[in-house]
Amino acid sequence: MLAGATACGGGGGDTAAPTASPANSAEQQKFAKTRFVANAGLAAGATYQWIVKPYREGRFRQGAEGRTLALVKAGLAGAFTYNRLKAALNNAKGDELLSRAVAPLEDGIESLKNLGTKLRKGEASEADIGNFEKMINDVKTAGASAGAPVRDQVPSTSQLGG
Repeated sequence: MLAGATACGGGGGDTAAPTASPANSAEQQKFAKTRFVANAGLAAGATYQWIVKPYREGRFRQGAEGRTLALVKAGLAGAFTYNRLKAALNNAKGDELLSRAVAPLEDGIESLKNLGTKLRKGEASEADIGNFEKMINDVKTAGASAGAPVRDQVPSTSQLGG
């Protein structure tokens, strides 16, 4: 009966996690690090692929070929990056060492909130692009210091829009 309830729960399986036995504590921490690495890696990949790289290639400049599409993708990537970094911070709470390592980054990540819109409108500056890049590097450093090294993982364009 329990297996049937879990299979048909429609997402309700996550609510059982807080009542898990202490024996699962190490497993929960492992999954916290795994989820952190996945979310931070997607944020890093999106930032580089659709924000930093096109900016350095000059695709956001007035009159550049494909500028509109590059700006739309950058805007989506900015919102996606913010979302994944917030998820990574939430994941980090499941591991004490990782939580302490990323805690100082919360305000910096929050400052990225509106940069996606700025990118999409073509109003982003070198400083804005630098903020994205710096925050990703800070998250990578914090993850590595807590035993959760982050590697860039480029999301698909459908993931950006989803």
